Amino acid sequence: MAPRAIWTGSIAFGLVNVPVRMYSAVEEHTLHFNFVHAPDGSRIGYEKICKAEDKPVPDDEIVKAFEYEKGEWVYMTDEDFEAAAAESHHTIDIRAFVPFEDIDAIYFERTYYLGPEENGERVYSLLSRAMEDSGLAGVAKWVMRDRQNLGLLRIRDGAIALERMHFADEIRSAEGIAPGDVRLDKSELEMAAQLIEQYSGKFNPEEYRDTYRDALCEIIQAKRRGEEVRVEAEPEPEAPTDLMAALRASVEAARRQRPAPARTGNEDLERKSKEELYELARKADIPGRSDMSKEQLVEALRTA
Repeated sequence: MAPRAIWTGSIAFGLVNVPVRMYSAVEEHTLHFNFVHAPDGSRIGYEKICKAEDKPVPDDEIVKAFEYEKGEWVYMTDEDFEAAAAESHHTIDIRAFVPFEDIDAIYFERTYYLGPEENGERVYSLLSRAMEDSGLAGVAKWVMRDRQNLGLLRIRDGAIALERMHFADEIRSAEGIAPGDVRLDKSELEMAAQLIEQYSGKFNPEEYRDTYRDALCEIIQAKRRGEEVRVEAEPEPEAPTDLMAALRASVEAARRQRPAPARTGNEDLERKSKEELYELARKADIPGRSDMSKEQLVEALRTA
C-alpha cells in the first residue's frame, strides 16, 4: 500500500518550483495504552469542560486564544494565522546550501520524505541529482499547521529527505550542566581511550532493537494467559571507589568479549549483558524470557 501524504506543496529552488508530497519517514512502534475502569473494562472518556460554568462545551464554541495578560484573552481565527505567515503555506523555500556535517545534530527534530507530485518527476530528479552531485544540503523554511518550520533538505537513497529542525533560540545552553575544570590523571585518560577503542566500530542499526517493547509485549501475552509476572530487582549502580581499577577491568572485559561475536559457548554467554542475552533468547524463541534474570537466561540458552 502506498504511503499517505501528509502535506502537498512545492520546493522553491530559485525561480524553479518542484511540486512535492510530504511523507513521514519514521514509523514509531510505540505501544499505546488506555485508561479503563477496572471493574467493567470500560474506557475512561474525557470531556471539554468550561471551568467557569462547570459544564461540557461544544466544539463550535471553542476558539484558540492567547493570554496577553492574566485574564485578558486575544481570540485568534484561522485567517489570523495565515496573515502571520511570511511564507506560503504550500512552499518549502530553500534559503542556502551548506555542508551537511556543519549542522549540529541537536537541531534535528523529525525526518520526512518528499516525493514528486504527478508529472513533477523530471524537475524533482533535476534538484535531487544536482544536490547529490554538490554534496550539499539545503536550508529551508516553510509553514505547516500554524507553525513556521526550519528544515534541511538532503538526499537519501535517491529521494529528498527533509529534516525538520529547531530554531537557534529553542536550543538551551549547556552552561551550568557540564562540570568545571576537573583534574584528570593522564593514566586514567589513556585507559579511558583504550576502553573507547575496544568498543569502536561501524554503526549497524539492525543490531539494535527496542528490547523493552519486546519484553512488554511478552508480559502482555503472559498476563492475558493468566500467568504471574515476577519483577526482578535491579541492583543500584554504584560509583567505583577506584576509578583506575574499574577502567582497567572494563578494558579487559571488552577485550575478552569482542573477538568472539559468533561463539555461543557457556563462557561467552556469561560475559554478555542481560540485553544481549535477552536478544539471543528471543531469536531462540525461549518461552518466559521476559521474566528471567540474567542467570536464568544464561541457563535457558545453554539448554536451548
